Amino acid sequence: MTINTFEQLKLDGALLKALAEIGYQRPTPIQARAIPDLLAGRDMLGVAQTGTGKTAAFALPLLEKLRRAGRRREPGKPTALILAPTRELAAQIAEELVSYARYLDVRTAQIFGGVGQHPQVRALRRGVDVLVATPGRLLDLMNQGHVDLSLVSTLVLDEADRLLDMGFVRDVRRIVGRTARSRQSLLLSATLPQEVVALADDLLNDPVRVEVTPKIVTVEKIDQRIVMAATADKRRVLAEVLREKSVTRAIVFCRTKHGADRVARQLNSAGIGAEALHGNKSQSARQQALSAFKRGEAWVLVATDIAARGIDVAAVSHVINFELPDEPDSYVHRIGRTARAGASGVAISLVDPSEGKRLRAIEKLTGKSPADMVVELEGLLPVRRPTAGPWPGDARSASRDKSRRRRAGRRNDRRAA
Repeated sequence: MTINTFEQLKLDGALLKALAEIGYQRPTPIQARAIPDLLAGRDMLGVAQTGTGKTAAFALPLLEKLRRAGRRREPGKPTALILAPTRELAAQIAEELVSYARYLDVRTAQIFGGVGQHPQVRALRRGVDVLVATPGRLLDLMNQGHVDLSLVSTLVLDEADRLLDMGFVRDVRRIVGRTARSRQSLLLSATLPQEVVALADDLLNDPVRVEVTPKIVTVEKIDQRIVMAATADKRRVLAEVLREKSVTRAIVFCRTKHGADRVARQLNSAGIGAEALHGNKSQSARQQALSAFKRGEAWVLVATDIAARGIDVAAVSHVINFELPDEPDSYVHRIGRTARAGASGVAISLVDPSEGKRLRAIEKLTGKSPADMVVELEGLLPVRRPTAGPWPGDARSASRDKSRRRRAGRRNDRRAA
């Protein structure tokens, strides 16, 4: 049966009322495919990128099950556990759960590091139905005796690939080992590296597999562009790009925390309001940066890959890769911050010739040729399209040529002085 409405999914009227108020008109593909099986109690392996509606795909059947069960809350003993890799994603999931459950008697709590644990402990003592947590802080509170997972009947691992990338695999296995064996388990991941497949084999019991990731993994509505720019020129090029009238709200990606701080400072010095977001910032500082970006007080957010996971901000017109990521999958996650909810968006990558290996890895993953994406932006650097041969050139020879030019320039300066 083709599912075109939420009513067809047999959700309670309280949930349908909340969805209508939020503005959800019809289920996304992953929601239409996943919710019936989850309501039937099946385990699930979901392969989906952010922006596909995956949170509602597992949250709605979870809330429906809690409504039907009507279990009395016990201090420190949640009924459902959702594990997320980052604080931002955990907060985002909890916020959506509260929104969906606005007409239900369901209590949600968040647990993550970077803030004091006492408010979290108090919330646990009052009793919660759904606990959304990052692994590190959850284990801390478990070891202190504040959390008992023996009554968890639904377990969700969101962004499992990132959980493993961040080194949480042992923590995840320790946490899962403390939940009920009879639980329903869901594992969601944007990609399926071998480590995620192995984890799924261990945790899931005869799962249904729901996959909505297209073979060409980049979003079609994103206009992807490349501007060739030497590393030393990138800051100037970035400022010029951000001054374009079409850029209304942008996320700039850097590879390191220090690099994100440096770029944000330089943009502010150039009169471009920017906030940095990365793991070295305290939780309150991260929340303040994200809130300023959402409110439009800072229209540029400079972020690292991990810090940006879980960010869902409407109307991001541009994503700019100040540096290409080490892993091509991260490129897909980065550019997915724009073109949300059916809108279009632009992704611009500033590429130094030394980043050729990363660029070719992205081409292999996305099926999109770099030569088709390179553009000239008037008033920026002179850019020429690549000719036949390696693209964008041999990084080592380019680096040697640049070093020779710099040394020659310094010699000339000394002679002139």
